Amino acid sequence: MTLWARIEHAGRARIGAVEGETVHLHEGGLFDPGATTGETVPAAEAHWLTPTQPTKMVALWNNFRAAAEKNGWAIPAEPLTFIKTPNSFNAHDRPIPVPASYDGRVAYEGELGIVIGKACTAVPVDQAAAHIFGYTCVNDVTALELLQRDPSFPQWTRAKNFDGFGVFGPVVATDIDPLDLVVRTLVNGRERQNYRVDDMIFPPAELVSRLSQDMTLRPGDVIACGTSLGVLPMKAGTVVEVAIDGIGVLKNRYG
Repeated sequence: MTLWARIEHAGRARIGAVEGETVHLHEGGLFDPGATTGETVPAAEAHWLTPTQPTKMVALWNNFRAAAEKNGWAIPAEPLTFIKTPNSFNAHDRPIPVPASYDGRVAYEGELGIVIGKACTAVPVDQAAAHIFGYTCVNDVTALELLQRDPSFPQWTRAKNFDGFGVFGPVVATDIDPLDLVVRTLVNGRERQNYRVDDMIFPPAELVSRLSQDMTLRPGDVIACGTSLGVLPMKAGTVVEVAIDGIGVLKNRYG
């Protein structure tokens, strides 16, 4: 397993492998990192960037059985998705801005993110895993009251895409089994979410295959796998940590 990060160093974006508390810089990019340069940066002092530069983040709704059961939702026949746009992308240790044009409730959603490594279109499910580069932590921030405010048109695009509402990182972990993972979300240090990835209705390889039937997935694109129980609104000043053992901790302050 390797934990790949993208940080700003000496005025430019660099790729590095995180080992313990140190980022070891490499010559190339994420998908062709090349050799180590011998340069290191303490992780505690790193200026973190999003680990990839996606063309899109495809996010899931109602993809966990426990949440569906508790909320009385039917198990979907196919993945239920929406898009998070590039203006929403936000990195580890960066503030999540409070929207200027909306003063309602805003919620965190801790999630597993799939990072695409090779372009794929109409990929069979038995070949989909070969197109996954690795996995990351996601906080799919949501303006709750916008979703159903207009009964004639659910506002998923606006509710999910304020600047900074698509948080992911701090690293991409390669060569891990996603179904062994547990997603935990801590709010001001208190655990609010704790759920197993293997409760997912559509697991990662199936998600990649199904989504690739509808759209081409590009290297660096992220699929946010959906969340489970424990989503709550947060106040300005709240610190949210999405922790996945084997990947890391994505930490941000709201506001």
